[in-house]
Amino acid sequence: MQLSSPRLRAALLAAASLTLVAAVLPPPKPLGIGDRLFPELGNPGYDVLSYDLSLAYKDNLSPLDAVTVIDARALERLELINLDFTHGKVASAEVNGEPARFESVAEDLVLTPARPVADNMPLHITIRHTSDPRGRGDGGWVPTEDGLAMANQADAAHRVFPCNDHPADKAFFTFRITAPQGLTAVANGEPVAPALRLGPTTTWTYRTRHPMATELAQVSVGRSAVVHGTGPHGLPLRDVVPAKDRERLDPWLKKTSGHIAWMEERVGRYPFENYGVLIARATTGFELETQTLSLFESSLFAGEGYPDWYVESVMVHELAHQWFGDSVTPRTWSDLWLNEGHATWYEALYADGLGKYSLERRMREAYQRSDQWRAAGGPPAAPKAAAPGEKIGLFRPVVYDGAALILYALRQEIGTEAFERIERRWVTENRDGIAGTADFVRLASQEAGRDLQAFLEPWLYGTTTPPMPGHPEWSGKTASGKAAPGGSAR
Repeated sequence: MQLSSPRLRAALLAAASLTLVAAVLPPPKPLGIGDRLFPELGNPGYDVLSYDLSLAYKDNLSPLDAVTVIDARALERLELINLDFTHGKVASAEVNGEPARFESVAEDLVLTPARPVADNMPLHITIRHTSDPRGRGDGGWVPTEDGLAMANQADAAHRVFPCNDHPADKAFFTFRITAPQGLTAVANGEPVAPALRLGPTTTWTYRTRHPMATELAQVSVGRSAVVHGTGPHGLPLRDVVPAKDRERLDPWLKKTSGHIAWMEERVGRYPFENYGVLIARATTGFELETQTLSLFESSLFAGEGYPDWYVESVMVHELAHQWFGDSVTPRTWSDLWLNEGHATWYEALYADGLGKYSLERRMREAYQRSDQWRAAGGPPAAPKAAAPGEKIGLFRPVVYDGAALILYALRQEIGTEAFERIERRWVTENRDGIAGTADFVRLASQEAGRDLQAFLEPWLYGTTTPPMPGHPEWSGKTASGKAAPGGSAR
């Protein structure tokens, strides 16, 4: 057959060329950035700048129709592009405006663009997919009594949307959520447009003003009341609660402004555009510091089993995470102790201030348990990986009170003034960034005026707990001579 059309000839040659390129590419495989605890989490080769997520909610037993748009920059030449994504069906993919082949491999979605993406070039990805809230109990969507919420820590955001699911790659987020009339949708950040009602549905749009790790994304849909208020220096407050519980929960909501003021006295200005609590009728077994909108189980505020001082201290724990873990995000998951140790520290300090549970008593009790915690979960800065199928098993006592014990030891060693300078400088210099254990040791040494590596090393990485400065009488045994058992908010 003779080709008479130059355009047709060119098209066929181009198609043949792409087929040849595809034939020599390596087969898709799951990749990761080498995190010690989650080796296949995250993806090499690009830096995500922003996510734009569109989600259409029907009910909490049906997959949501979704579109995820990712703007990134290539860090190397990319012939294949890996995203973290599972538990959803992909309908189509585009890279830089052209259709891309896609294939699921383990928990990765691997794209083959029509043409390779050059180093340092923009990368615009569009994925049309579903997001399925059914059948998973290890994070992602959390069914509530009347809708859904998100709990993505530590590695579950990619069960909701395609992403680079590692806290080392923070990005800006836009959320567009469509839900039936009678329901309210909220997300991290602040509304950027009025809710748009179209027939039987309404669409809400929210955007973050600061970069965010994927594990901190939050979307809630339900029969909710949104309660607005004003915090210190005019900070907008936004709480989201079940509409039928609004009056009962109001006394708790009014405490947030005072909690923020208390934290600001110790570490400086609140780092984000707004703050509030999301109280959900759901069973999670934990509370979670999703950025600007911390997730709480409604049972915490039911008035049964928990004294008021304890509930307040848990609220402060999640608020403290907005500085420690959200604004300053861990470089690797082994740096989790920096998140949970600091949040536990301020939780304990707040309870101490209420006169209910002294800081010294809590730290002494933690010291008694510390060796046992290290044996079970590893040292605070080198925790053991969670057992298969128990991914939240990473959140053990050793990274909570066991890590707060490191901060107590540091304060004992260098004095309160130097310690407080470290805390303020840490959240100021690393705001909106990522930082790890080595960064903390270096900054602490600078503020103390001497190298603290030798002092902190055994506290961070030792299999047994070092002697506590200023407390030679403390031991790792209870009065009965037995190691005490261990006892967590995320």
